[in-house]
Order: sequence, then C-alpha cells, then structure tokens
Amino acid sequence: MTTETPPRPRRRTQADPSLPRLSAVGWVRWAWRQLTSMRTALFLLLLLSVAAVPGSIFPQRNIDSGRVADYIAQNPTTSPWLDRFGFFDVYASPWFSAIYLLLFVSLVGCIVPRTKVHLAALRATPPRAPSRLTRLDEHAEVVTDLSPEEALGVAREVLRGKRFRLHSHDDTSLSGESGYLRETGNLVFHLALTGIIVGMAVGHVFGWRGDIILPEGTRFASSAGTYNTISPGPWVDTESLPPFVLGLDRLDVQFNETPGRGFGTPREFTAYTTLQPEPGAPATDETISVNHPITVDGADIFLLGNGYTPVITVRDAAGEILYREATPFLPQDGNYRSVGVIKVPSASPKQLGLTGFFLPTAEPTFVHGPASLFPDAKDPELALSIWEGNLFPGDAPQSVYTLNTDEMTQVAKADGSPALIRLKPGQTYEIPGDRGTVTFDSVKRFAGLSVRTDPGAPISLVSAILATLGLILGLTIKRRRVFVRVRAAEPGAAGVDSPSGDGGRPATVVTIGGLSKDSDAGLAAIVAAVHDRLAERNDRS
Repeated sequence: MTTETPPRPRRRTQADPSLPRLSAVGWVRWAWRQLTSMRTALFLLLLLSVAAVPGSIFPQRNIDSGRVADYIAQNPTTSPWLDRFGFFDVYASPWFSAIYLLLFVSLVGCIVPRTKVHLAALRATPPRAPSRLTRLDEHAEVVTDLSPEEALGVAREVLRGKRFRLHSHDDTSLSGESGYLRETGNLVFHLALTGIIVGMAVGHVFGWRGDIILPEGTRFASSAGTYNTISPGPWVDTESLPPFVLGLDRLDVQFNETPGRGFGTPREFTAYTTLQPEPGAPATDETISVNHPITVDGADIFLLGNGYTPVITVRDAAGEILYREATPFLPQDGNYRSVGVIKVPSASPKQLGLTGFFLPTAEPTFVHGPASLFPDAKDPELALSIWEGNLFPGDAPQSVYTLNTDEMTQVAKADGSPALIRLKPGQTYEIPGDRGTVTFDSVKRFAGLSVRTDPGAPISLVSAILATLGLILGLTIKRRRVFVRVRAAEPGAAGVDSPSGDGGRPATVVTIGGLSKDSDAGLAAIVAAVHDRLAERNDRS
C-alpha cells in the first residue's frame, strides 16, 4: 500500500515592487542637483582648462588671421573640420562658451543654497549636549568643590576666551560651537571664483588689445587701422578707441658685457616717449619700462619687447626708389638673430621679396650659417635671399613677417647659383639681371608695445584676493563643538574624599567632551584647558 505525499501548499508570490517614476519636473530637479553639485563644478573647471588648450596649439583669428590662412592652406584636409568646430577661434566658440556658462551656473547654484544653510546655522544656537560625553572624540572629567553653577561659569569663561558661541539648554549643561568662519571662507572662495569668471567675461566682452611695433624716431596715432594686430571685444566700438599719439624718441637697452655665465643677458629696457592724449593736445615726456606701463584715457601701454629695424632701400634699374622703410626683424634667440621680410609689390616686371636675417653682431665666417655673437649692435649685418613672382597668391591674407614663395622663384646669379646678399650699414648690392639695387642704410631699434583695456581686471583682482582669503579661512579654521555637563558626585566616587566639599557642599563632577568635523589636533588642548582651569580653581578653593 502506497501513501501519496500531500501536495505542498503553494507559496504566495509577491508582486515586483513598483518604483516611482520621475515626472518632467522630477527630472529637471535631478538634473539641477547634478549640475549644482561640487563634483560637477570641479569637473567643469577641469574641462574648461582642457578646452583652453587648443587655443595655445592652433593659431587664432583674433590674434593673427594671416597665420590662420597659412595654416589652412598648408593643411587642406584637416583645417576645414578644425575651422568648423571653432579651433581657430576657441574662446568665442559655442562649446567653450557652453562650458564657461555651465561652470558659472554650477557655482551660483552651489553657493545660493549653501549660503541659506550657513545663515540659518549662524542664527541657530549650539545643539544640546549629549548625555554621554565620554563617547566623544576628546573628553575629560574632573571632580571639583565648586558648585554646578560655578563650574559652568568657569567653563563658560574659558570657552568664551576661545571664541566659542555658548548656550545652556538647561542648568546642568553648556554647549559651545566655533569655526563658523570656515564655511564663510568656503563660500567666499566659491563666490570669488564666480567673480573671477565674471571679470574674465567683462574683460573679454568690453576689453580690447592692440599691438604695435614702433621704431625709434616715429610716431603712432591710435586708431583701429594703425595697430599691427588688434583684438577688440564683441561689444567694443573700434571707432571710440582712445585717440592718443605716441612717439618713440629713444629706446635704451643694456646687456651684460661681463664674460661669464650671464654674458649677453639683458639688464634694462627703457623706452623714452612723447605722449599726447589726443591730436593737438600738449605733449608730455613719459617713460615705459618692463612692468611699468603708462596709462592714457583708461588704456595701459606696456613695453613687451624690442628688436632692430634695419633701414633698407630698394631701387629699380633706373634708380627710382621702390621701397624705403625701417623694417622690423623679429629676434629668434638670446643673441637677437632676427628674421624679417621685405615685400616690394611695385617692382617690375615681377614683384620682389627679400627674406633673411639681421645679425646685430655677426659671426663673420657663417660656418654654421648666419649667427649673432652678441645681442647689441656691435657689428650689424644683413643676410638675405631674393625672390621674384607673385607676393600674394590667391590674394589670401598673410603676415608681414612671412614670405609665401609658392608662386615665386629664387633670383639666381649669372652662374645659376642663388643670389645671396650680405650687407653692412652703408653698403649696396646690385640685384642680378638688371633688377635694381638693395641698400642697407642704417639700423634703428624698435619697441614692441601693447595697448590694453580690461574693465574686468579690477573685478578679477578683488575676486582673486577674496579667493585667497577664503581659501586660508577654509583650510586653517576648524569647526568645533565642546560640551560641558555637571552633576553631583556620589559618595565614594573616585576622586571624592567625602560626600561634601568645603562648607558642606556636595562635590561636583564636571565632564567635558569635544567634537570636531575633521581631524583636529587642537581640540584636545581646548578640552584640557577647561579641565585645567577647573582643577586650578578647585585647588585654590
């Protein structure tokens, strides 16, 4: 006979939990909380620094449009894509602006709620003392003959001297809290970062910068068309630039001539100028040196560099002057071996271009190529090559300091070798093929001047100072809480000789506990200070 196993009762299956779904408002709140978190702000700050890297790698249109055109011509495959994504105008590109604005919104969204919480904490009283202070990080206990009121008074006196904010929630406890300036410093730091961003934005939008190379003995009238390069902000009216007139009378440059490790190093750069705030106004003598600009009508004029401008004259075969200018040559090394270009579009039958080096103190043998032995003009010499053809292929913009030889050929001598010029001041070279002459007349110095207005600079400066102060407060101040509890000592308790103190008063047990938000070596000293003062008063009594 077989017995059948009764069927097991079926377990009741629980339905899968139904999770709440976020509404559109919920998703917006979630996105806002993510954006305004400190982690996102730090990530955006890092992303902004990474996004600025292409601005130092690729040429920028607002600085040198000619270099951008040359780069595009030399890289026809990648340049259109780089241009499409704004790599030639990084700081005005939509993606850089988006990171910039997101960082600003993130910081503001982080600061506002934290400020509200901090203001509420400043108005609130310190929390009630825990019942068991011996569980806190730092604690101490002392038995005294002082009454509970007197013991709390001693503790209050010590903590008030430590700049604690105090409050008693009952007759047997005292709560103290300090370090509110820590959060104040953090908020000031983040607010100052926002101020720096605002200052940079104001400077970018309303500021402008113009650079000019000014040879000795020449004058410069400030206007948008007279600068070598100009970078106005998007909201700058270039017609309203300060109309000052600046003349460079003399540029005093001194180099170290003492043999040794510092031989040839610069010692002093000083530009002696004549300044008129506007055409027709009285002129004043002004001196510009490194880190000591002059200011006119809100614009600062800085001395950024210096170099040489050989005065070169190019004549045609009939002796007619086609070109005569003090031509800037840009230094390439510490001995001022300088490169430059002379463009003569009026030459015929083909346009002429000369490119090469100016050597202030020429090495005479040229064994290792054109080289200068000293930065001062002790033995100046020009070393140039001559090209003929189309100076401006495709009518594309180009820098005045470069020569595009794509549609040019090098001028050769009768034997077919390239025509290379070596001239000292006062010498003349006859260009082969009856093309005219080149004369090296003299040498002048030039000053590289930068004229800038940055209305956001005061905002950024004040913000940077506040950021430093806020960072110091946030790193040095500790958020601390100290609590004191008093109770009557029980007979026979440790440290109590009798159930009563002097005058029959019961002995008082004082427990001190301290708590810090972070690791704090100074908290123990504060607890010990309260303990020692109570012990000292007990000894005196």
